[in-house]
Amino acid sequence: MALVEAAKFYNGFEAGIAQSRLTDLGIDSFIFDLETNWGGLDGVVPVRLMVDEEDLARARGCLSG
Repeated sequence: MALVEAAKFYNGFEAGIAQSRLTDLGIDSFIFDLETNWGGLDGVVPVRLMVDEEDLARARGCLSG
């Protein structure tokens, strides 16, 4: 299982909502970088929603619509 980035978010709340949508479709996902999401001098570190590469197209389709 290779994890790939399905989407980026700029807060954990939005990432959690997206993760719930994927869970409802039976797509396992993981939130990365939640603890490093802060706005410093270098800008905001995005929260990444990761899925198995086999689920990527389906996940992105769900999240875009």
